[in-house]
Amino acid sequence: MGTSQLYFDHAATAPRRPEVLEAMQPFLSGTVGNPTGSHRAARAARRALDDAREEIAELTSSAPGAVVFTGGGTESCNLAVFGVAADRARRGHRARLVVSAIEHHAVLDAATRLERELLTVPADVVRLPVSTGGVVDLEAAAALCVDADLVSVMTANNEVGTVQPIPELGRLLGEVAPRAVFHTDAVAAAPWLDLGVEAAGADLVTICAHKLGGPVGIGALCFRREVALVPLVVGGGQERGRRGGTPDVAAAVGLAVALRLSSKERVDATSSTAARRDRLAALLVAADDSVRVTAPDSLRLPGTCHVTIEGISSEELVFLCDEAGLCASAASSCASGAATSSHVLEAMGVDVTSHASLRLSLGADTTDEEVTRAASVVLDAATRLRAGRA
Repeated sequence: MGTSQLYFDHAATAPRRPEVLEAMQPFLSGTVGNPTGSHRAARAARRALDDAREEIAELTSSAPGAVVFTGGGTESCNLAVFGVAADRARRGHRARLVVSAIEHHAVLDAATRLERELLTVPADVVRLPVSTGGVVDLEAAAALCVDADLVSVMTANNEVGTVQPIPELGRLLGEVAPRAVFHTDAVAAAPWLDLGVEAAGADLVTICAHKLGGPVGIGALCFRREVALVPLVVGGGQERGRRGGTPDVAAAVGLAVALRLSSKERVDATSSTAARRDRLAALLVAADDSVRVTAPDSLRLPGTCHVTIEGISSEELVFLCDEAGLCASAASSCASGAATSSHVLEAMGVDVTSHASLRLSLGADTTDEEVTRAASVVLDAATRLRAGRA
């Protein structure tokens, strides 16, 4: 990455941490034993895997060792949704799933598949509404979550950054749906929030490495209590029968180190990054009265600055920003390449028909000078686009 490039897409994937690569190095070349074996090399691999599992469990306030390594955050969310629904089906019960309207597609699409009976496991699906500030409606949840088998609400939204009231929802579910499994997708939240506090009450917690500065292709489903679910991947009995296949030891080590480093720097990074996020938004709003900050009054992740700009298109704006050396997203990282409207903004009632949407996501190492330059690039791009239509 050149020094002139402005990277404001940390929410899509964070730059790789050198400490992560260093920790992974012993397991990236030469003889790396299969951790299911019994010889010396296998035992060394198993120790590294178990150490990573224990550290992740501690950092996520999960049960000791109750961390299932997956191929990423998407698989982890899929395992929670499909796994619980399939468990209910094998007991002769049609699952009732409750998901928020602003969930990542890893949860929403999995639930939709079950709802449409595209798999052999059917389910009824209810979608929780959110406020105009992008926060789950707890009053609606009290009514809609009754008799739920699974409730899935993300700890913080990956697109606009709004933090959800997970502890409050957990207490509510204890009253209206005590048998429900409560899953939270904490992929976006993990770099910034203490999951032991902000995800308190959840039974299953999803994280992934590359949002934390770790490797791509590794995630985890962390169990706060024993939850019965049917595995998606079978064959071999690894991960205590919850996910078959030989685990990637190097990637698991990388995930643990990335999560540890994020946890260590969180206190100092949160306030300084939030201040830079607010300064970035203020520069944009002060210079262009058509810029609107999304969910300005809601609690948001420190690194997420999401705005809409009237009269231009998202795709053109992102293109011009990229030409000027600014990496940003029109929506979430999974949808930004598609010419489809944001389900998150629609659920919040945000008018996206004549507005560009832009997510500028900062990291702990983003500087004030980079914030100033990024704001200038966005404003210049918006001005050019309007001039071209005059």
